[in-house]
Amino acid sequence: MKTEAAPRSIFSVSEISRRIKNLVEPGFPDVWVEGEISNLRRSAAGHIYFTLKDESAQLPAVCFRNAVRYLRFKPRDGESFRARGRITTYEARGEYQIIVDVLEPAGRGALQAAFERLKEKLEREGLFDPARKRPLPRYPAVVGIVTSERSAALRDVLSVLHRRHNGVNVLIYPCDVQGAGAAAQLAEGVRVLGGQGVDIVLVTRGGGSIEDLSPFNDERLARAIADCPKPVVSAVGHETDFTVSDFVADLRAPTPSAAAEIIVATKLELSERLDTARERMANAMRHRLTALREFLSSRVGGRGFAVAESRIRLLVRRVDDCGFRLDRLGRAGELLGARQRRVEAAASEMAYLVERLSSRTRMRVGDLRTAAIRSMERQVYRDRERFVRLAETLGALSPLAVLDRGYAVCRTRDGRILRSAGAVNPGAEVAVLLHEGRIRAEVLETSGPGAESAGIREER
Repeated sequence: MKTEAAPRSIFSVSEISRRIKNLVEPGFPDVWVEGEISNLRRSAAGHIYFTLKDESAQLPAVCFRNAVRYLRFKPRDGESFRARGRITTYEARGEYQIIVDVLEPAGRGALQAAFERLKEKLEREGLFDPARKRPLPRYPAVVGIVTSERSAALRDVLSVLHRRHNGVNVLIYPCDVQGAGAAAQLAEGVRVLGGQGVDIVLVTRGGGSIEDLSPFNDERLARAIADCPKPVVSAVGHETDFTVSDFVADLRAPTPSAAAEIIVATKLELSERLDTARERMANAMRHRLTALREFLSSRVGGRGFAVAESRIRLLVRRVDDCGFRLDRLGRAGELLGARQRRVEAAASEMAYLVERLSSRTRMRVGDLRTAAIRSMERQVYRDRERFVRLAETLGALSPLAVLDRGYAVCRTRDGRILRSAGAVNPGAEVAVLLHEGRIRAEVLETSGPGAESAGIREER
């Protein structure tokens, strides 16, 4: 019995390549590969093509231009690197390769990863925010330096500071700048100098490998810099080196020497600034004095002073008029109140005029005002005394005071005052004014010179 052969499946080359692509690429979307670089070449477009190999195999790799520009170093054949990217297949040649996004020398991976993690963490917390950066003092008197006392960086900084301005005081906190305990010492140095009255703190060291610079990528130092009450400048390594302390500090300097240049101005610069400020001040004073001199020249002896003197004389005349009006006012309270209001109005107007005059005129107006007020006060006092005397005289001459002593005033019906008994006849009606009230009476008889009889019959 014969069996039929199973039908054969025949694929095209493109179909096989596509199936391999679909199997390989989803399994390696993001991988790290370590190996030695060989066959390195650059395209005219800026892409880098190379091969990663070890003792048993090799893997083609490509780093496109947009990733190449972020590389901090130039890879060379024979060097070991770690590449991060995704595995893809190149169907046209039936090859697989890695498209590299990150490339770093082997051995730096752990430190670089820790650096990136800490950087991202502190950035999320806002420690890199430009808004929290403080401006550096323009003329620091005391500079605090946290570094190794044996480092070349310290010698460079001190040399530049002495050359630019040898009057600046320096306070050094010596500590290790690499090794296991360096980060803790650096953080303690920043905290100590921040509370020692320095104007600015410099954290610095010279160049080195990423392992040497690792204490400046420590979280303890970063937080000490962020908490420091004084502005902090970070100058670590060479211009191409970046550490976490650079991002947290108020200012990053590319080198220790550059930091010293930035922190302290030269004596020549200070002298030039002082000369410029002195010249500007002198020009401003000369301009102001000229303007005042012209103002006084145009005012003294001019119409302004004449008008002011006329106003003052008018005010004095008003004060005199107020004194004269005291004689015509009826009540002392109203008299004094009106006088006081006019005095206050006159004083306010005089103060307004005095404020607008020169110092000499102010003194003159002040003297006139004082004299006017004193004259007014003396006039008020004299008028008050006169008023009191007149009131006493009027009181003494008042007929009411006589009636109060028991006397009476008699009047005829037509209102004439009776001065003798012979002025009326018996039977006539008279009105008698007493201290309290009045009486109508009939004359019964009269006596005395020219009188017929005496007696008055009272009619209430």
